[in-house]
Amino acid sequence: QLQLVESGGGLVQPGGSLRLSCAASGNTVRVNEMGWYRQGQAPGKQRELVATITSGGRTLYADSVRGRFTISGDSAKNTVYLQMNSLKPEDTAVYYCWMATLFGYWGQGTQVTVSA
Repeated sequence: QLQLVESGGGLVQPGGSLRLSCAASGNTVRVNEMGWYRQGQAPGKQRELVATITSGGRTLYADSVRGRFTISGDSAKNTVYLQMNSLKPEDTAVYYCWMATLFGYWGQGTQVTVSA
């Protein structure tokens, strides 16, 4: 069992930057993959992949964030980060941390609001 805790969300102006962090506790089993997902507030909005990283360092990004966001992590320490640059209003969402061992685990979410 893993407990994931995100931090670093907040309000930022368009063009600004934020860095999200996620730390896991509760289980020393090695994490195989980590990532970030987000869900906007519009009715019917689905949770969508933002970026993932494997324990080997292979990354995957959504087209909408590639070139602006950078995921990094340390699977030995069970931590994952998301550096978000050049933020746009459409990046506004609740961002969820995700980690996978034999099972998948989710954090509680952190709000990111991009607004002037």
